[in-house]
Amino acid sequence: MTLKSMKPLTRAPLLHVSVQESLRAYIDDNGLAPGTLLPAEGELATQLGVSRNSLREGIKALESLGVLETRRGVGIFVKAFSFEPLLDNLAYGLGGALRQIEEVLEIRRTLEVGLIGKTIDVIGEEDITELRATVNRMRAHAERGETFAQDDQLFHRLLFRCQDNETLVRLIDVFWLAFYKASDFVNLENADPMATWRDHAAIVDAIEAKDLEEARRRLDRHYEGIARVIANNKTSSNVGGTHEKTV
Repeated sequence: MTLKSMKPLTRAPLLHVSVQESLRAYIDDNGLAPGTLLPAEGELATQLGVSRNSLREGIKALESLGVLETRRGVGIFVKAFSFEPLLDNLAYGLGGALRQIEEVLEIRRTLEVGLIGKTIDVIGEEDITELRATVNRMRAHAERGETFAQDDQLFHRLLFRCQDNETLVRLIDVFWLAFYKASDFVNLENADPMATWRDHAAIVDAIEAKDLEEARRRLDRHYEGIARVIANNKTSSNVGGTHEKTV
């Protein structure tokens, strides 16, 4: 396979940014798939017309964005796309600002309530069985006073897996993770895990009964409960963000 060469840089300002842009363009121009090994550092630096130090700065920046991956003693590889770098930065950017956490929650709420109808139309017994198993694990954790964040994430993913829409499932994960990562900054706790378990169980009941209005009502009620936790934090903490534990 003959690869297209990169053009030497002509812009001196913000060299590390220019290096990043050229590396991205190189990957795009050559249609390099995840896992592809890039040329050696020396060759890349020569093609770009920059020092190895400048090249390494650009590579490190792209590693932090999840574009590249350096394997010591092996080389530099194109990395498979992941939402994780975006989520890490999003959660940090949200910090403890409860208003912004509310906005993320509202996106989740609108997305799920709006699309639950298709789930009711197409969901099969296998998915319902998995939802039941997940809800049962939630109950066991709740009865012991334990958190169940992983099962909560799985539950919301399972609700929409049957739609065979990978982008939708990824978005569900994005907004779930963004909310929980951001919530960590203000220590939003689940004050009543048994109520949360009951909410999830009622959602599954409605889906299994093919009751669209009840499913929407139960999802809405679930998100109202989370919104109340945030509202309680807002009234007992400083507006604009705090790291104090208030629930």
